[in-house]
Order: sequence, then C-alpha cells, then structure tokens
Amino acid sequence: MKTLAAALLSVISVSNGFTVPSHRQSSYLAKTALNAMSFEKDEAKNQLTVTPIKSIDGTVTLPGSKSLSNRCLLLAALSDGSTKVENLLESDDIRYMLGALDDLKVPVDKIPDDPTIVTVTGQAGPINSPTPDETLELFLGNAGTAMRPLAAALCMGEGKFVLDGVERMRERPIADLIDGLVQLGAKVTCVPETGCPPVTIDANGLKTGSASISGKMSSQFLSSMLMASPLVKGGVTITIKDELISAPYVSLTIGLMKKFGVNVEIEGDMDGAPTFKIGADESYTSPESIMVEGDASSASYFLAGAAITGGTVTVRGCGSESVQGDVAFADVIERMGATVTWAPESITVTRDPNTPLKGVDADCLAIPDAAMTLAVMALFADGPTTIRNVYSWRLKETERMKAIVAECTKLGATVEEFRDYCIIHPPKDNKVNENVVIETYDDHRMAMTFSLAACGGVDVIIDDPGCTAKTFPTYFEMLGSVATPDFSDLAEEISAATPKVVESKDA
Repeated sequence: MKTLAAALLSVISVSNGFTVPSHRQSSYLAKTALNAMSFEKDEAKNQLTVTPIKSIDGTVTLPGSKSLSNRCLLLAALSDGSTKVENLLESDDIRYMLGALDDLKVPVDKIPDDPTIVTVTGQAGPINSPTPDETLELFLGNAGTAMRPLAAALCMGEGKFVLDGVERMRERPIADLIDGLVQLGAKVTCVPETGCPPVTIDANGLKTGSASISGKMSSQFLSSMLMASPLVKGGVTITIKDELISAPYVSLTIGLMKKFGVNVEIEGDMDGAPTFKIGADESYTSPESIMVEGDASSASYFLAGAAITGGTVTVRGCGSESVQGDVAFADVIERMGATVTWAPESITVTRDPNTPLKGVDADCLAIPDAAMTLAVMALFADGPTTIRNVYSWRLKETERMKAIVAECTKLGATVEEFRDYCIIHPPKDNKVNENVVIETYDDHRMAMTFSLAACGGVDVIIDDPGCTAKTFPTYFEMLGSVATPDFSDLAEEISAATPKVVESKDA
C-alpha cells in the first residue's frame, strides 16, 4: 500500500507540476493507505497525532470487559474448583488483580502465548494471608475494580493486609465501603482525613450481620460487599440508605455471582433504595469455564465514530443479551439520529449523512463511562447536549467533569458545568479547532474519547497515549483499522499549489 501511495505522490508531483511539501509527505503517505490508518507518535513529547478521519466503517471484535474480567478472577479464586477464564482483558487493571492473586498464593495457570486465557484454582472460601505472621502489602495501581473487591474479600479470611496504589488511588474515596465492612464486624480502616486508601485490614473472619451503606457515590462499594458476603459464616443483609447509582453494574455483579452458584435476594426497586440478602448456605462453586463478555464501554468509541461520520460499524462481543449497562449508550445514539440494529452478541450503528446529529438531554446515571463519549459526540450535534447524573465522574481515574469541560472548551465548545451535570454547546458550524493537544490526565477514557475529535477533519494530538493500557492497549491500532482518512485538507493544498493552465483563445 505504501508503494501505491508513493506512486500517486510521484504522479501528482510530475503531471501537475506540484510537489507535496516535505513536512506533509509522511502524512500523505499514511492517508493514502485507505481503511488502514496509522497514527504517528512523537516519542520525545509522548504524544500521538490522530490525523483527520473521514469515516469509520467495519467490524470490531471487542476486548474483554474490565469490570467482568476482575470480577471473574476474584470469584474464581473464592470458588470450590478450578475455573478457566477466557477472553480475559489484557490490560494494566487486570495485571494488578493477577499480581495480587499471585502475592496471595492463589494458583493461576497462564498460557504463555495467550494472556486472554487463565485457569484459576479456587480456595473454596476466603483467601487467607500466606504470611500470617507478617503484614502482606498489595500494590493495586489505579485499579478500582481490584482495590474495592479485594478490600472486602480479604476481610472475610485471616491475616493482616495493606492495600495501596498510585497517588490518584489515594484520592479516590473508599470510606463508604469501609463503613459497611465495619458494620459487619471487620477490622478495617482507610485514611481518616481523606476517606481514601491505603486500606489496612486485620482479618479474622466474619460470622453474620447486616449493613446499611450509601449507594450514591459508587456502585462498586455495594458490588464489593455482595461478592464478599457468601464468605461470611452466616447470612448477610445489605441495605442502601439513600440511592443507588449505576445499578446495571450491580445487576452485572449479581448475575455473575449466580453463574458461580450464589443467589442474591433483592427487596425493593433497584432504582431506589433496595435491600440485598445472601443466605447462610450460599457458597461459590466453579462453573468450570466462563467467557468474559466484550467491553461495552470500549464499544462506545466505535459506535459513536460511525454516528459522527455517517459510517457503518458493527461491534462484536456485546449486544441485546449483554449484562453490561453501557450497551444503553446505543439508545442515546439512536435518539441523536443514528440507526441502531441489535443482535444477541453485536450492535450495528450507521447514520444517513442527510440526517444530522441532534443534541439531546440524557440521564447518564447508569452509563457514566460511556457518557464521556457522548461529550465528544456533542461537538458534532445540532444544538446543545445535556449530560445528567454524572457526579461519579468526579471520583474516577481523574476528576472527569473538570477534564471534559477543559478539553471540550479547547476544541471550541462552550460548556456549562454544574455539580452532577454539564451542558455542551457545540462549536460554530460544528468546526472543531485544529491541532489541539488533549491532556489525558493519566485517564484511559480521556485518550480514547477525545481521539474521535479527529472525525471533524482536523489533527488531534493525544498526550500520553499509553494511558489506554489501563483497559485497551491496542485501541489506536483498532481505531486505525476501521478509519478512512480525510483527504480534504490535502486536496485543498494540492489545488492551491497546482499551476492553472489557461488555453489561448486563438488556439
């Protein structure tokens, strides 16, 4: 393909008397490789330039879900029997969980040539410290899906532990989870002044109990307590004392627990303040093998790209039978003017170019991760877009509300920020600013979300693109595989530089 590009470059230079400027030649060659875009990285600056994208078309097979991968690993470790976990996400967050299981001496067999498949030998109950006379320290990076579930699960066994992470992890609240565990009788603390990790545990098993916890900050606190509850030697009752956000993630947890043989009784409305009961006779049993569903949050980038550009994309790995709440992002895309086709394990999105995207007012309480993608779609919509019920953005890998407001503003939008929602007014004529450097704040989803600004026909520079390793290390390669380059800027440049030929009237 590069040879073809070089030939075209030569033809343009010779036949039209125009030479593509040296500083544009590498860009031109890259853009001539239709449907196989690659994006140049400046190693010195640690920045990647996403060149203009005309359309996004094709089929994407999604990597495994981060939330499901770490839940599967933990439940497999707590189960009776060995569990083969397939389509495991290969990412930083999963490596932190695998590293913790290794430190805890939970046997995990890996296939050298395929990190997406592991076999976990369960402990048939709580995980006890392999060093009972010493405190075992576990470093979990910025992996909330490892920190919170492990903090709860390790309270149910025996041993002394300290769970810590990177600086940002020490800023992410965990006090509500600690409060709930203390109500069950656990000896566990976090930093009193901040309510954040490190978490210190002095575990000696738990017998039975009940807890009333807040659900309005993070659903992971409830999910963590639910997953740990079958390890208690008696029944457990957990009540939400205010409201439950991101309820689909709790449903995902309960559904996965059922696959490992544990039933959770639910009283009340999941959208309100429900109560959850786990019987004294419940225990985990290995399902022998389990397939991790494709990541619905990651699907949002490709579905949004098709909607923005008028392309057609099918994502495989999650669909109408998905257990993940983020598939509901497709419903928001449909409201904006795209056409959505559902299958049990896939979603297809397209948009008639004659049907413009419309701004929407969307309640994103159940889809906070995918809601970030909506922020970039809003740049290309007709009219403002309101993204509601996303206070949890402020508690994620970075302070996402501030980050999204800042980067959308750089691209030319006007953004109104409120406590738990924002209103994004698109740039005039939906023309985003050129060559904007997107700060990613060490947040994988900021990098992936704002790469879609290149669908506006401009270069977008992503700072620290390697942060996508947290959940999707091959994201930019996969984006390039389904993206068609936008030649319009080069066409204008060639047209402006090509000598005009005027025929003589006497000829």
